[in-house]
Amino acid sequence: MAKRQKTARKATKKRKASAPRIRSADVGVRKETTRLKRELAEALERQKATGEILAAISNSTSDLQPILDIIVRTAARLCDAEFSLIYKLRDGKYHRAASNNATTTFVKYATEHPLAPGRGTLIGRTALLQKTVHLPDCLADPEYVALDYQRAGKYRSMLGVPLQQGGAPIGVIALMRTVVKPFTEKQIELVTTFANQAVIAIENARLFDEVNARTRDLAESLEQQTATSEVLEIISSTPGELEPVFESMLENATRICDAKIGVLLKYEDGAYTALSARGVTPAYGKYLFSGPIRAGKNTGLGRIASNKKTVHVVDILAEPAYAERDPLRVATAELGGVRSQLNVPMLKDNELLGAIGIYRQEVRPFTEKQIDLVGNFAKQAVIAIENTRLLKELRKRTDDLSESLEQQTATADVLKVISRSTLNSKPNLEIVLGTLVESAVRLCGATRGHVFRYDGESLLFCAAHGASPGFRDWLLAHPFKPGRESVAGRAALERKVCHIHDVLADPEYTVRELVEYQSFRSALGVPMLAEGKLLGVIAIVKEKV
Repeated sequence: MAKRQKTARKATKKRKASAPRIRSADVGVRKETTRLKRELAEALERQKATGEILAAISNSTSDLQPILDIIVRTAARLCDAEFSLIYKLRDGKYHRAASNNATTTFVKYATEHPLAPGRGTLIGRTALLQKTVHLPDCLADPEYVALDYQRAGKYRSMLGVPLQQGGAPIGVIALMRTVVKPFTEKQIELVTTFANQAVIAIENARLFDEVNARTRDLAESLEQQTATSEVLEIISSTPGELEPVFESMLENATRICDAKIGVLLKYEDGAYTALSARGVTPAYGKYLFSGPIRAGKNTGLGRIASNKKTVHVVDILAEPAYAERDPLRVATAELGGVRSQLNVPMLKDNELLGAIGIYRQEVRPFTEKQIDLVGNFAKQAVIAIENTRLLKELRKRTDDLSESLEQQTATADVLKVISRSTLNSKPNLEIVLGTLVESAVRLCGATRGHVFRYDGESLLFCAAHGASPGFRDWLLAHPFKPGRESVAGRAALERKVCHIHDVLADPEYTVRELVEYQSFRSALGVPMLAEGKLLGVIAIVKEKV
C-alpha cells in the first residue's frame, strides 16, 4: 500500500513538472494589452463623440439648441454622470440653456432660479473663479449654500467648467451625480473639451444672428429708401457704391432747387473733403479736390462744424467772411462764381459726417421747401454712407463666419479619420497625419506641408502634403536635429511656434538644400507638445514672402 502511494506521488510530481507553466510576464502582457485596448476604445469613443459634435456645429450655425443638447447628453454619457446642464450668461446671471436626464422638477427649478457669480453654488463659484470647480460632495463643502437647489436635483458630486470667449465668461457646463463619486482627471479633461465645443457653437450662433440682424437692418433701410425717390432707387440698386448715389443726389438737388452747382463733402478730423461735385468750374473743382479744407468759422461750412445747423446765405459777398478774405469764401465766390449758397449738415446721432452745398451764381434766396428738400437729401446721404458701412461689416462678418466654419469642418474631418484608425495600423497614422497637414496647408494658403516625429534625438519625416516623391525620399534620408538651422528644428528647439518670413533673409537658416529643393520663401513651424513633452513638429511653407 505504502509502495503504491509513493509511486502515485512520484507520478503526480512528474506530471506537474511536465505541465506548461504560466509565466508572470505573460500575465503582465495580457493585462497591459487589455488595458491598452480599453483605453483605445475609450479614446475612440471620445473622438467619435467630438467629431459628431463638431460636425453638428458645422452643419447648423443658426440653431444652437440641438448642439447644446448633444453636448450635455454626450458629456453625461462619457463621464458617467446622471445629468448635466449648460448655463449661459445673460444680464449678469447664469441661466439654464440646456440639460440632459434631469428631472422635470429640477429643470423647472433651475430655469426659474438663474445663478449669480458667488462661492455658494457650483455655477456661481465656477463663474466667479473662471476655472474648473470640482466638488466631490457638495453637502460636505462648507461654502456650498444652495440647499434648495440641491434638494431639487438630489445631487452630491458636482463638476463645473467655465465657458469663455476671448477670455470673457459666457457660461458654465455642469455635471452632477446623485451619489458621492468624484470625477476623474480624464473626465474633467473631457468636459473641458466639451466646454470648448460649446463655446464654438455659441459664438457661431451669435455671429450668425448678428449677420442676420445686420442683413435685416440693411434690407429694411433699403426698402424704406426705395419708396421715397429716385435717389433711394439708386441706393438700393448699387449697395456699397457711394459715387453714383452722390452724383444722382446732387443732380436731383441742383435741378429741383434750380441751382447750377452742388457739392457733397465728408467731415473728418476737423476738415472737409470733397467727395462729389456737379456744375463746378474747373478752377473751383481743382480747389475743392486738392485736399482737406479747413473752413473758417464765418463760412457756411465753418458754422455747420460749430453748431451742426443748416446755413443759408443770400449773398456771400455781403458777409464778413468775404471781406476778411477767408480762403474758402474767396475760392467759392471768385473761382466758383457763387452768390447764394445753402449748406446742410449730414448728421448721424448728432455726429457730423459731412455737408451738402447747393450754390447759385446769382443772388436768389432758396425757399423753405427747397431747404427741406436738401435736408432730406442730406438724411439720405447719411443712410447711404451707413448702409455702405453696414454692408462692408456684413461682408466681413460673413467672411469670418465662413472661415470659422471651414476650420471647424477641417477639424471634424481630421477627427473622423482618427476615429476610424486602429492601434496596429501604421498606414492609418500616416493617413491621419496626412489629412491633418493637408488641412493646415489648405486653410493657411500654404504651398506644401510636412509632419515630423521626434524620437528623442531627431525629427523623423512622417507625412506630407504637396511634396514630390523625390523630396519625400530626401526627407526620409535626412532627419533634422532640434536647432536653428531649419524651421522644424527651430520649433522643436524653442518648443513654440516659429515663423520665418523669408528664409533667404534669415542668417540662421542654413539648410539651403531645402530651399533649393522646394523653392519656398516663408516657413512656419508648430511643435506638437503633450504636457510639455515634444512629440513632433508640423511645418508648412509658402513659395512667396
